[in-house]
Amino acid sequence: MATVNRGTYEPDTDQPHGTGPPEYRYVLGMRVDALNYGDSTKRVLEWARAGQSRYVCVANVHMAMEAFDSEEFKEVVNSADLVTPDGRPLVWALRLLGVGEASQVRGADLVAHTAQQAAHRDIPVGMYGASPEVLEAFTRRLREKFPGLEVACQISPPFRKLTPEEDEEFTRQIADSGARIFFVGLGCPKQERWMADHREKIPAVMLGVGAAFDFHAGTLREAPDWMQRAGLEWLFRMLMDPRLWRRYAKHNPRFAILLALQLFGIGKFGRKE
Repeated sequence: MATVNRGTYEPDTDQPHGTGPPEYRYVLGMRVDALNYGDSTKRVLEWARAGQSRYVCVANVHMAMEAFDSEEFKEVVNSADLVTPDGRPLVWALRLLGVGEASQVRGADLVAHTAQQAAHRDIPVGMYGASPEVLEAFTRRLREKFPGLEVACQISPPFRKLTPEEDEEFTRQIADSGARIFFVGLGCPKQERWMADHREKIPAVMLGVGAAFDFHAGTLREAPDWMQRAGLEWLFRMLMDPRLWRRYAKHNPRFAILLALQLFGIGKFGRKE
């Protein structure tokens, strides 16, 4: 088996007090950080309190393969301040690459952890993405679960490419709202590109959480725990929405084959470039 390539990523030295750069590996060239919920939430909250502009990618097999297929998108993900292992296969990949205690950090659960701590510390949050109905239900559920949570901004953008004027107006609304944590639910890879484009324009920590909006709103069922532990969340989602079969048929077999090649040192999948 090949020697693990840890990559060339240079984490930002301005880390939350008392924490250093997380351990990480490159999975098919995409960086994945070895984190847990406590560590991830702590970093997000510290950055938010400082009013820093950051973004967090919540990675799964779909994202890994989008990054593998696109050098531009790979750079978007690898430039993120955190890349959490949302998908169970990425946790397995981290362990196979030498991070024995790697754990899963799912987007929906990271939203809950972050919102709970934001409510406790009076840090305003905001939302960007989804339909107005889903966004309203998502906001209502979070407020019910975490009393005192301040939702400073809710934006449901059109389901099309924005004009420069529209994007500028939404960016202004977000920046002026005072929200210091922003949940972004545009779906991969759109939300990751949006966050990268708006870093330094928005004084908030942006979390690309995708389907978490629908999970918390109750419009999309989550896979049972046993399916999540077995890495079969993709199968449950496909059963709920058969239109997803093309994505999984395209990405899942390739991911398994390419990861095996990386583990046996065939190709350069462990490197950033």
